[in-house]
Amino acid sequence: MKVRISFLAAQTAMVAALLSAATLAVAQAPARFVGAITAISSSTITVKIDADGAHQVNVPATAVLKRIAPGQKDLSTAETITFSDLAIGDRALVKLDPGAPAGTEEALQIIAVKQADLALKQQKDREDWQQRGVGGLVKSVDASSGVILLTSGAGATAKTITVNTTKATMLKRYAPDSVRFDAALPAPITAILAGDQLRARGTKNADGTQIAAEEVVSGSFRNVSGTILSADAASSTLLIKDLSTKKPVTVHITPDAQMRRLPEVMARILGARLKGGTSSGAASTQHSAPGSDGGSAKGSGDPQQMLNHAPVIQLGDLKKGEAVMLVSTAGTAEVTAITLLAGVEPLLEAPAASQNLLSNWSMNSGAPDAAQ
Repeated sequence: MKVRISFLAAQTAMVAALLSAATLAVAQAPARFVGAITAISSSTITVKIDADGAHQVNVPATAVLKRIAPGQKDLSTAETITFSDLAIGDRALVKLDPGAPAGTEEALQIIAVKQADLALKQQKDREDWQQRGVGGLVKSVDASSGVILLTSGAGATAKTITVNTTKATMLKRYAPDSVRFDAALPAPITAILAGDQLRARGTKNADGTQIAAEEVVSGSFRNVSGTILSADAASSTLLIKDLSTKKPVTVHITPDAQMRRLPEVMARILGARLKGGTSSGAASTQHSAPGSDGGSAKGSGDPQQMLNHAPVIQLGDLKKGEAVMLVSTAGTAEVTAITLLAGVEPLLEAPAASQNLLSNWSMNSGAPDAAQ
């Protein structure tokens, strides 16, 4: 997937946590691991683990194989399966046999989640995050009351959202070097800081300014605006000159990166709004080129929705010397892109407002492209 701050993989984290808690005690690492089955041959499977890397595991006839449904919490009701029931793409937790011959990995237990079942659950979760979720930048945190204030939107659509948490609210935080939702770990409310990006899911009031949160995920990320010094397709990296620090930053572009380019008309409209231009001025700019890509139909909507409809691009579409804006993992000299926007020259005339716009966009939907 393109890098969304990936709320869509929530079920994977649940499965991993569930299975880890439900199986027997762990021997020395790597006694167990979770990943996707990428190959099946004879009596072996290859599992690509989330931490990067792959394991080729022998599955003897004595191994215990189970299948659970996404969200299932009680392994006593798990279905017993055979080796032939495993399929490429399934998620699996593999517990290794500590008594296996040295140099070999042999499964003692495998608990699998069917790929199709997981995909269906993720789709439902994606829709639920969109329908019952809010996102934005943390304005303040009151740990004693469990209340978090967010700022969301930009320009005329800017608003403050009150996120109410309780002891029952699931609080998670992204790892410092990760943009993967399934790598987010439980963290107390005191870990949430002003300026963080935050996404919450729960019961909202009618205008979306209050939410009783069932689940919250937050993280500290970096906003970068700069010009491209070079692009390396082989290593999937960009070298950008940060306009604020005047120093080069290496940006890693993973397959998950969400990358879009603003059409010229859309960029002028957003730039005018962010600089405090009147809506009539923006409208007249829009109407001057009604046939432009992404112009007339979307120019008067929510700025974040306008970004959602900007054309998707790839690393090869970016050229030396052009300006980009991005939200990335925290870092100084090297970062990993979460969202990247090209065609932003008009927006850079209002840099602070532009960064807020991009930050809110990256957290404003669990799956921005799902709405298209």
